Amino acid sequence: MSRRPREQVHYLHLKELGGLEMLSAQYYQQTFSRHVHEGFCIGVIEDGAQRFFRTGAHHVAPKGDIILVNPDEIHTGSSAVETGWRYRAIYPTPELLSRLTQDLVSTQRFIPWFTHAVVHDEGLAQQLRLLFDLLEQPQNILLKETLFLSTMAWLTTRYSQTKPSLLSLSDAKSKILTSKEMIATHPEHDFSLGELAGFAHLSQWHFLRQFKKHVGFSPHAWLVQCRIMKAQKLLREDLTISDVSQRCGFSDQSHFTRHFKNALGITPGGYIRSLK
Repeated sequence: MSRRPREQVHYLHLKELGGLEMLSAQYYQQTFSRHVHEGFCIGVIEDGAQRFFRTGAHHVAPKGDIILVNPDEIHTGSSAVETGWRYRAIYPTPELLSRLTQDLVSTQRFIPWFTHAVVHDEGLAQQLRLLFDLLEQPQNILLKETLFLSTMAWLTTRYSQTKPSLLSLSDAKSKILTSKEMIATHPEHDFSLGELAGFAHLSQWHFLRQFKKHVGFSPHAWLVQCRIMKAQKLLREDLTISDVSQRCGFSDQSHFTRHFKNALGITPGGYIRSLK
C-alpha cells in the first residue's frame, strides 16, 4: 500500500509590510470548512487545481490562475484533482490596502472589492509569483515594499468592482533629489520605502512615482546603483570581495556578484584582476 504524500504548509508574518501574512502550501487531502478572513486572500495556483465556494457559487482555479476572496466573505477550499494543489497567497487587510492607495485614488478611504473569484491574467500571476519569491527571502525591504505596492495597484485598478481614478499629484522634485542624495551617501543602509517616503513627507505611492520621474530609476534600482559605485571604490582600495559585499549592504556575496556583473559586465573578481 503506497503512502499518501505529506502535506506541507509554511506561514509567514512579514513585519516589514505591516504584519502582512503569507501562506505557502501543498495540499492533497485538506478540505477547508466554511470560513472567513479579516483580510483579502490573493493567491496563485502553482500546481494542480483548487475547488472552492465563494459568492454563492462554486469555482475551480487551475494552475496559473489567481484566486481572490474579499474580507469577511464566506468560502471553502479543497482539491479539484486527485493530485491535490499547491499555491501561495497573501492576506492584506483592508486597512493596509487603503493606506497604501491613499493618493492613488480620488475616493476617500478606497477599499477594493473583487467580483471575480478566479482571474486568468498571466502577467499579473507572474508578478505575484515574483512578489512571493521575494517575500520569502531575507532583507531587501525596499524592493519588497516597492513590488508589493505596484502589484496591489495593478490588481486594484484592473479588477476592483469600483474602478479607482488616479489622483493628480503635485510635483516634488526638490524633495526627491534630496532623497536621492541621501541614498547615494548611505547606500549600505537597508532603506525601507516608508522611511524614504517619510523623509520626503510624501505617501509611498506619491514617492515612488515622483522618484521614477525625476531620477529615472526606482528607489531600489538607484540604491543598487549606489552600492555598485561604492563597491568599485572599495575594490580599488584592495578590500576583499567578502568585505566589500558586507560593507555595501548586499545580503550575501552571490547577490553582490550578480548585481555587479549585471551593471558592469564583469564579476568583482574580474574587476580586481583588471586593476592589476
